[in-house]
Amino acid sequence: MGSYSFCSIAILHTILFLISFTALAAEASLCRTSCGTIPIHYPFGVDDGCGSPYYRHILACSNSGNLELRTPSGRYPVRSISYSDPHIVVTDPFMWNCQDGNDFRATRPFSLDTSTHLTLSSQNDYLFVNCSEDNVIVEPKPIFCERFPDRCDSSCDSSSYLCRHLPECASALSTSSCCSYFPKATESMRLMLKYCSSYTSVYWKSNGENSPYGQVPEYGIRVDFDIPVTTHCLQCQDMTKGGGTCGFDTQTQSFLCLCGDRNLTTYCKDHEVPKHGRSGVIAGTVTAVSAATAIGIGAGIWYVKKLRNTKPVTCGVQSNENRLF
Repeated sequence: MGSYSFCSIAILHTILFLISFTALAAEASLCRTSCGTIPIHYPFGVDDGCGSPYYRHILACSNSGNLELRTPSGRYPVRSISYSDPHIVVTDPFMWNCQDGNDFRATRPFSLDTSTHLTLSSQNDYLFVNCSEDNVIVEPKPIFCERFPDRCDSSCDSSSYLCRHLPECASALSTSSCCSYFPKATESMRLMLKYCSSYTSVYWKSNGENSPYGQVPEYGIRVDFDIPVTTHCLQCQDMTKGGGTCGFDTQTQSFLCLCGDRNLTTYCKDHEVPKHGRSGVIAGTVTAVSAATAIGIGAGIWYVKKLRNTKPVTCGVQSNENRLF
């Protein structure tokens, strides 16, 4: 009987230890700081409750470390994020690329949610291919229109520099027409694609040189974002005050400073403020950990009860009567 009791207690303790270890590991990594090779910093977060609520659910990180931007028109692979010059560069697999040549696939217009703090950068150029001149005004524009498009009409520019110097594949559209146009709304993009075979986006990337030639064209879509600066977040991030992580309550979306073992509405070293419960923060993760804990404890209790109804067994020896799996 003594051997039986010792075996039961040892197994139950082992189960509880593993559950506690898993819960602690989850607590320690509630806000991931990268996805693959791309750093994730404020105002973004790939875990609910991290970053600014303005960008909640905007980014998604897969288990394989692939970062995607969520928009009303779909999910798009993120190539890079810059925080010094706030912007995201994404790729659209449906857009025309050099490998397509004069073969055009079905595409869809890229769009952003206008209620977010994301905007299409003015450094994007959109090239449309094989547009019907019966439905689209295709004509050459004066060269100054490339720098001051608001001062020119809304025709599609057939004399565009990029149409004549496609990045990486200058002659890929040798038998197709090309023109440049910046849509001011998603509906404009849809209408253009209704009468054009395909399109692609080229953005002007800085090469670090302070000169008129300090930018080079690359395929992709540049999306600009704002970084909300608040006193609460600056205090939270201040290393002299604990160096916390800016986040928010997933139920009320009010500010929280995430400090590892507790969450505060001020900063980590503010011991005069009661800690904020974790029940509403990083809801998905904490709920999952709590559920796993409850299931694990239930499994442990069930197993001990099962042992009582069977003949005593030696610790560490499995049979069809006492195996867990």
